Amino acid sequence: MITKLNTDDDIDGILIQLPLPKQISEEKIINLIHPDKDVDGFSPVSIGKMVLGLPTFIPATPYGILLMLEHYQIDTKGKHAVVIGRSNIVGRPMSILLNQNTPTGNCTVTVCHSHTPNLKEICLRADIIVAALGKPGFLTADIVKENAVVIDVGITRVADASKKSGFAIKGDVDFENVAPKCSYITPVPGGVGLMTIAALMMNTFNAYNNKTSGE
Repeated sequence: MITKLNTDDDIDGILIQLPLPKQISEEKIINLIHPDKDVDGFSPVSIGKMVLGLPTFIPATPYGILLMLEHYQIDTKGKHAVVIGRSNIVGRPMSILLNQNTPTGNCTVTVCHSHTPNLKEICLRADIIVAALGKPGFLTADIVKENAVVIDVGITRVADASKKSGFAIKGDVDFENVAPKCSYITPVPGGVGLMTIAALMMNTFNAYNNKTSGE
């Protein structure tokens, strides 16, 4: 199926809705997508070009975050950015992009994860924090310094009997208590999730443009 889509000129972009069933290899499926149609930016070719700073499709969530930083003219040059989480979808590409010599980069980047022993100490030195670990309310006010920029990537369903659906969507940040300390902060829902969709559409539009221009 993917091979057929790769050669179909009416298809400009292909994305895989993750996660896939356990019996299907995500790696094998993603590797089947032609780089010219990899609008999710997950293929080894796309990731490799991103690391080298070459033109490519950037993974949608990190790309959406960059678009936000650009839109709100948030100065990243020389800032200390902490990325909490090291997934291939958000954490790793985000750390690379914030470090690159670009208008939304030039940060000194620290990547934290489940084995980081001094997380509070590191976060308190951060000018920018990207929380992308999938643990609701993990980032609390006591580990965020005044006027920090906090970007909440987390999106988790939490049981909530007061909601008609029976659940609420929560981010990785304790928004109510962290927000008063921040110069900028993204809400959940209504923040990075929407920008991920916008970035995916941008990648798809660029794929179409690349095809029609012969690039």
